[in-house]
Amino acid sequence: MKVYLIGSLRNPEVPTLANKLREVFPDWEIFDDWYAPGEDADDYWRDYEKNKGHSYKEALQGYAAQHIFEFDLHHIDEADIGILLMPAGKSGHMELGYMIGQGKPCFYVMEPGIERWDVMLQFCYKNGGDVCDRQEELIEKLKNGYFPAPL
Repeated sequence: MKVYLIGSLRNPEVPTLANKLREVFPDWEIFDDWYAPGEDADDYWRDYEKNKGHSYKEALQGYAAQHIFEFDLHHIDEADIGILLMPAGKSGHMELGYMIGQGKPCFYVMEPGIERWDVMLQFCYKNGGDVCDRQEELIEKLKNGYFPAPL
């Protein structure tokens, strides 16, 4: 079983959840290596491209952006399930949507005290995933075999 853990480079809970999942599911591959560059990676990439005189759109076509995209895409495509740990931004939601579109079970772990509600989280239910209030709820659902067999 391969899990693609989605989140923000600025969310310090990503490696915490990844380690909890590794402890509870030692036979599973929990992929969170995208987190390694650190919380300022996107800012450094943006500044580097701006210094080269590139627009955001031009930077997306650059070697660095393409390389990072293909790295993430490879692991998303290989994953059996996706987990989005909030808070996260646009990229995380794009990745989750892509995985749901592939028919993979996906889980959305809400951030505490969320004030703005969104009905579109229901996409997580389409393939056997769920929306969870806490990390502990996610782990309990996974332990109980909540989702379908690996794709």
